[in-house]
Amino acid sequence: MKILFLDQSGKPGGAELCLMDIAKPYGDRALVALFADGDFKTLLQQQQIPVEVLATQPINVQKQSNLLQALFSFKQLFPLLIKVVKLAKKYDLIYANTQKALVIGALASVLARRPLVYHLHDILSSEHFSQTNLRVAVTLANFFASLVIANSQASQTAFVQAGGKPELTAIVYNGFASNNYQIPEDEIKQTQKDLDIQGKFVVGHFSRLAPWKGQHILIAALAQCPPQVTAILVGDALFGEQDYVQALHQQVAKLGLENRVKFLGFRSDIPQLMAACNLVTHTSTAPEPFGRVIVEAMLCGTPVVAAKAGGAVELVEHGVNGFLITPGEPQELAKVINTALQEIEITATIADYARNIASQRFDIATINQEIAQLLCSGKIKLSGTEVVDFEDAQD
Repeated sequence: MKILFLDQSGKPGGAELCLMDIAKPYGDRALVALFADGDFKTLLQQQQIPVEVLATQPINVQKQSNLLQALFSFKQLFPLLIKVVKLAKKYDLIYANTQKALVIGALASVLARRPLVYHLHDILSSEHFSQTNLRVAVTLANFFASLVIANSQASQTAFVQAGGKPELTAIVYNGFASNNYQIPEDEIKQTQKDLDIQGKFVVGHFSRLAPWKGQHILIAALAQCPPQVTAILVGDALFGEQDYVQALHQQVAKLGLENRVKFLGFRSDIPQLMAACNLVTHTSTAPEPFGRVIVEAMLCGTPVVAAKAGGAVELVEHGVNGFLITPGEPQELAKVINTALQEIEITATIADYARNIASQRFDIATINQEIAQLLCSGKIKLSGTEVVDFEDAQD
């Protein structure tokens, strides 16, 4: 089978890293078409995954865009659509990995007469999207997609509650290559030395800097912990959220935590940084679709504490393979941090169990096989009444 993958972003987020893992086994039988240039293109090239950038300017439609803004963007989308249609005719399947990719992919599936698969990496709710964008996503998926792959039960449930057809959906969690998270002890020590965090109890936070990601919750909790507890914030602002970054620095200064909080920006050595931490925190104030950093921390053997909402609840069982806290409650987070600091052996046992379970449950080879079986399980409808049988198109 030859697959045309579509993604709107030039920057590597969770959805993009997931796409990279899915596309890699197909080799030159796949092409990843991006709607923006950036570091994600470089990552794909390093993995020898065919990639092409189709647009020179980012699409000016955001998650909270209204109908007028969406209609105004169509002039910008039309040249992109023409490019996608021409490419799609060379492939058996269009695989839309993001919401903007769904818009282009749905129209291209009609014009190129190719089936469409939508990989849902979002919780489609009013907390994250405007009503216009919600209606567009659900309507296009219902009418044009042959399959909607949801990255968690939480994502699937939100899709159905928003009006999505449940019979279109299948739940497939993100996959991971666990060997990428097995960091040698000397690398861990070198990372700690480079960051000047030896002898500290290090709490890590890994995500873009955005209000709903809740870095301010961790900083507030840190003020309630002993002086040896230090935090590293890995990630930076996207989508015009620089005001939040400034607010975080002001919060740190107000609480007198300048020597206990390190802003590291975007980093490529995530496994090494996670392994150098004593605890990884996930503090989203709104439900997370999946929670990639949670599994990554588990695979590194680092204890993890997550906000009890969305996909995180499907990944973490409190006191068994991690810890759960009420979203937006720094007091609860501080309590978990202090417990992990004091009960080192118990916490280490929880982390070891989490690593063993995660390496089995989220194994990339198993996950990719699940997706391949979904794509080749029988009849996938074209954007009309015809069908194509991919059982004969796998080679």
